[in-house]
Amino acid sequence: MAYPDIAANFAQWSIRRHHDVLEQLRGYGRPGVITLIGIDGHSGSGKSTLADGLAGLADDVCAIHTDDLAWHHSFFDWGHVLAERILAPLRRHGPPVVYRPEAWVARERPGAINVPEATAVVIVEGVGTCSRDLEPWFDATVWVHAREEVARRRVVAKGTDSAEFVDDWMAQENSFLTVHQPWLRADLIVGGELGQPTVGGETGNVVTSPGPGRPLGR
Repeated sequence: MAYPDIAANFAQWSIRRHHDVLEQLRGYGRPGVITLIGIDGHSGSGKSTLADGLAGLADDVCAIHTDDLAWHHSFFDWGHVLAERILAPLRRHGPPVVYRPEAWVARERPGAINVPEATAVVIVEGVGTCSRDLEPWFDATVWVHAREEVARRRVVAKGTDSAEFVDDWMAQENSFLTVHQPWLRADLIVGGELGQPTVGGETGNVVTSPGPGRPLGR
């Protein structure tokens, strides 16, 4: 299956300060209401680096990784859990929200997914975060772009899974993303190969392009 992503000639890249990108994303929210940002992209594209880097810029920004919901649950069938256990409570009453997935309890994994009380912006990242079902929850969505060979090399280099498992996973990922095509509705495109903020937020630039945006009324 072909690698589903933005068209090569679509992006109009520019180098920006990561602080400016965070402020842009804040601007999609409404005053007095928590801002929810979704970051999607292929495995190895740089989603986690972007989310953690942006969250490191300010104390009122929190990052959630959907891998924590997928852990011993399902590659992609976790959207309802994210919506019901995290996004809906945040929309109803705001933070704090604390959630221990069932798999964490069953396998005695310590800790919880935690959105602290002082949080004003929640960034959710992971493959499938901005699926057609989940996208309406977010004030803005981001697609992180990386070429197939770069993304695969990064995933294999982690050393946590065999090359065969990575190939099987990425084939399922490609099928899923082909159906949902989150880049077509993204408000911002980020070049995952071209510079990222550090986790602490001290240095680094972000290379971005305006996204197609979502239809009016979404």
